[in-house]
Amino acid sequence: MKKVTLQELQNYPGKPSQFAAECWIDDACILDMDYFVKTITGIKAKGVRPDLIGSIISHYASKWLPELSGDDVTKNITSFEESPESVSASWMKKRFFVETLVGILPPEKDSIPCNFLLRLLRIANMVGVEPAYRAELERRISRQLDQASLKELMIPAFSHTCGTLLDVELVLRLVNRFVNMDEAVKSGAAIVKVAKLVDFYLAEAAVDSNMTLPEFVTLAEALPAYARATYDGLYRAIDTYLKAHSGVSKHERKSLCRLIDSRKLSPEASLHAAQNERLPVRTVIQVLFSEQNKLNRNVDWSGSFSGTRSPSVGLEPTARCMSKREVVAQQTEIRRLREDVLRLQNQCHAMQLQVERLLEKKKGFFKWKKVGVPMFKATSVAENVIHESSGGANGEDGFAGGQTPMDIKAKLGKGRTPPKWRKSLS
Repeated sequence: MKKVTLQELQNYPGKPSQFAAECWIDDACILDMDYFVKTITGIKAKGVRPDLIGSIISHYASKWLPELSGDDVTKNITSFEESPESVSASWMKKRFFVETLVGILPPEKDSIPCNFLLRLLRIANMVGVEPAYRAELERRISRQLDQASLKELMIPAFSHTCGTLLDVELVLRLVNRFVNMDEAVKSGAAIVKVAKLVDFYLAEAAVDSNMTLPEFVTLAEALPAYARATYDGLYRAIDTYLKAHSGVSKHERKSLCRLIDSRKLSPEASLHAAQNERLPVRTVIQVLFSEQNKLNRNVDWSGSFSGTRSPSVGLEPTARCMSKREVVAQQTEIRRLREDVLRLQNQCHAMQLQVERLLEKKKGFFKWKKVGVPMFKATSVAENVIHESSGGANGEDGFAGGQTPMDIKAKLGKGRTPPKWRKSLS
């Protein structure tokens, strides 16, 4: 691939887009920023494709500002680093450089890669460019947020007012802009990609101990429910947040777990959630019930095709008939899940009884019960003795077996005869 000057590219007759695709720009010709801007304006007037113009701009910017290349190794020495200068002068030069680049970007949507724009926004936030340029970058990034990578989205928080290490407020603004775009611009596949990206971002940001619960919940709820085909990523993020924030209250745990749709968890995630001690009991029960319903639906399908049940309306005849071994395995799993649910219900019932006993103890219920139990026992003993005395054939004087009132009195006082009774009987 041969190198040409910008002047040759600008004055090339015929199809400059084809010429630009077959050659590249001589780096020595673009040291002057004003000359580069003037040349790019001339190229635009020649009708070069926007994606080629964007490629020229990104190549130029990466040459003279290595942070924009995305590579760890910087082989090129920039003009900014050739002469020693103060940090403030370097930052002023970078600020002017970024603002100039933003001003010459092609307006078309996919002319500049989203990751390059994110790197440009990172530097813009670091050197403190004007808010209008930052807003323009955020608008461009939000239009193609589905093409962003997690690495480039993790922009540090350069503002002193932000308590987290990552700029969560920036990501929230980008997601809100993307969601509020016209439906004709964004597709269903694009919003699914953004949902996965947000879940991965939440899992990384959840490790930060300074991240508050409202920030986490607001970013998770920024996307509609239909955007997540599966909730495994969000469940992983919530579990990471609960690990990193051990002081979360029970009420806050419940509000976090309400974000999870247990019906859209994979079997692996459901198994992990069922054994997760950090989740509330109600959430675990919901996961178990969801898995039980899934297994019941699978059994209904297998039973309908094997002839044990009448087939439901709308079933596809091409569905695979499950083997007997698979049906037995599913039924065993269903029984195991039912046992787990019953065990959890018994634990909840036992805990509820303990709470009720504690409340009754505060009201003095147990003190009344201690006084009342001997009275009931004494009454039951008397009733048994009277029942024995009245049962069978009546003897003399109408008492059973010829018993006398003295015998009955002796039975009533057996084992607990008062001292006065002993003296009188002796």
